[in-house]
Amino acid sequence: MHAPDTAVPVAPRRALLLENIHADARTLLTEAGWEVETASDALEELELVERLRGVSLLGIRSTTQVTAKVLEQAPDLRAVGAFCIGTNQIDLFAAAGQGVAVFNAPYSNTRSVVELALAEIIALTRRLTVKDRLMHAGVWDKSAAGAHEVRGRRLGIIGYGNVGSQLSVVAEALGMSVFFYDTADKLALGNARRCGSLHEVLDIADVVTIHVDGRRGNTGLFGEAEFARMRRGSVFLNLSRGFVVDERSLRRHIESGHLAGAAVDVFAEEPKGRGQSFESELRGLENVILTPHVGGSTEEAQEDIGRFVAAKLRDYVLHGSTTLSVNLPPLATEEVPGTVRLAHLHHNVPGVLAAINRVLADAGVNIEGQQLATRGDLGYVVTDIAAAASDEVGRRLRELPETVRVRQLS
Repeated sequence: MHAPDTAVPVAPRRALLLENIHADARTLLTEAGWEVETASDALEELELVERLRGVSLLGIRSTTQVTAKVLEQAPDLRAVGAFCIGTNQIDLFAAAGQGVAVFNAPYSNTRSVVELALAEIIALTRRLTVKDRLMHAGVWDKSAAGAHEVRGRRLGIIGYGNVGSQLSVVAEALGMSVFFYDTADKLALGNARRCGSLHEVLDIADVVTIHVDGRRGNTGLFGEAEFARMRRGSVFLNLSRGFVVDERSLRRHIESGHLAGAAVDVFAEEPKGRGQSFESELRGLENVILTPHVGGSTEEAQEDIGRFVAAKLRDYVLHGSTTLSVNLPPLATEEVPGTVRLAHLHHNVPGVLAAINRVLADAGVNIEGQQLATRGDLGYVVTDIAAAASDEVGRRLRELPETVRVRQLS
């Protein structure tokens, strides 16, 4: 557990933003009173621990790993913002145990990923990468051989979440027939057809695209058996997570001609920063598009993500709001003018709310308003009181056996 807060928090208003997070995030936090430090690259574990001393807000993208060790050694840290969709790079359980809220941007870059997927589907189906390479080599190869329209072709989507479902709608507007598989019971949009298994999609589709989340259970989801099952001459895309796909198997099926092409945006091992060396089994293959994890990297998406996640970090620290937190109970707080707010994160067992209120009552503290939310093993209570709590009240709340973290917000 973190070193205890005092009754009146003295957490420094310092933020660390890594991996080229959009400048709007820095602007928003600076305007809210934070001193913001930025860095273009990801940080390794030991360096991250060092840089988090005296930092209350951390912003990362997909590469920096926020481990349990990092969290245990960051007593001033209040919240982590993942300025991307995925949060598998953060130990969410450890963060919750330390009272550190985690926020992400589950919707902001959906359109950007969808547009890249569509562009790659068209490029692969028309074999534009091959034509482009020959033209740059001075070869005029005017031929329709192997080139197809996407209209009328069958798109198989694995993972029907925010990206997969929007891709379904836009692809259908281009005249594609859409089939999808998801382990959850998802409503089909438009004329898309839900399939009962991954293999059913592979038996049907001319194009297979992966859009699953970052849970470790998806490791190795797509390998030798799945590529072999795909229709001969079909194309494959992965814009989800690198560890989902066996790159060596993909290479074999491209080289054998079983697959007509592939597009890959994510890799099991990725460089820490821009300009660093990149290695992959897939380099040098014909009609294979490789991109450096840029599915959501449009100026529009990054601007929106910068504002969205930074606002979540600000509102949590200043007002106690946990709306859309991925690891704490969700609570949309409302402003109560003329009050001081106590935010109490605790283990979700019976009697905690009564114990909190008993501490306040014993100290003669008047409650103006109170909200409670729970999620699994955690409970979160926000209490608005008439005046700042004393050090004694803060000490007694911290000493409750169920307490994870207590903060007083003015």
